[in-house]
Amino acid sequence: MARKNIFGTEPETHDAPDGDAISIAGARPLANFERPLRRSGPVGAFSQSLGGISEKAQRAADLEKQLAHGQAVVELDPALIDNSFVPDRLVIDLEDLNTLVGQIRDHGQQVPILVRPHPDADGRYQVAYGHRRLAAVKRIGGTIKAVIRPLSDEQLVVSQGQENNARTDLSYIERTFFALRLERRGFARDVIMSSLGVDKAALSRMIGLAATLPDELIEAIGPAPGFGRTRWAEMAELVENASKKSKALKLINAEGFREMSSDERFDYIIDNLRAVRPKARTEQWKAGGSRAVKITETTANLTLNFNKAALPTFGTFVEARLDRLYEEFLESNKESKS
Repeated sequence: MARKNIFGTEPETHDAPDGDAISIAGARPLANFERPLRRSGPVGAFSQSLGGISEKAQRAADLEKQLAHGQAVVELDPALIDNSFVPDRLVIDLEDLNTLVGQIRDHGQQVPILVRPHPDADGRYQVAYGHRRLAAVKRIGGTIKAVIRPLSDEQLVVSQGQENNARTDLSYIERTFFALRLERRGFARDVIMSSLGVDKAALSRMIGLAATLPDELIEAIGPAPGFGRTRWAEMAELVENASKKSKALKLINAEGFREMSSDERFDYIIDNLRAVRPKARTEQWKAGGSRAVKITETTANLTLNFNKAALPTFGTFVEARLDRLYEEFLESNKESKS
């Protein structure tokens, strides 16, 4: 898989002679570098010893230089590694994770993750990319292959975003929400553009769309991989209406909502927000050729509007007989049930 290596994060071939990834256990990374010396005599043994010591020192110096520049693949305890300070995924798909666990268990970890020394916790690390690989190795157990780079916050998020762009495994809303989170953390637009590989206009649309949608709605629906910009833009337009926004936030707590797939949750929300109430029924009741009463019916109300110009006292007449009409209504219901 091709990936831009703008920070020199691709591991070079500096592995140990046996092909295994280099461990950083101990104060100096010298493990597995000892070679048995052949003794062909005192002078030969002495010369070979000097040569071996010199070679070992040079190789150790080279390795430490590689580690300093973050280009050696090392093995770390997954328990010492924390997630990125800006999450890019809404969830890790369990089915995909199970597949990755099986692949790593059968064939080993083929691609190292990228980490940086944790800026706030000595002895710990923070992932730039490789969150799914980290989760998979935590399930399997053992160490994880990693490249360590002293990345700034800007370098971390650019590296994180470009890795995901190369893999094209983030959904539209995950990329959009990631952009909004970076914006909220004060990252410059050019940094976010580099991270996501989009131009200024596209980034403005993405951030504007994500900002319109409530965070809790995005998080409740999840990545919804089946839906792109057009459908999410439709939902954003719908929730600009305050009542529909309130309705959407109630729907995420509906019974059975969490058991749906992410795409099903998206469909459920947008279908309910799209629901159009039937138009009100409007008719005119005529008397003597005049429009005496306007009848308006909605799902909630039936309204009779008496035209006093046509029949000045008809409305008062009906009002005075409401009790009698109600009794007739009750009697009619009794007859219909008998």
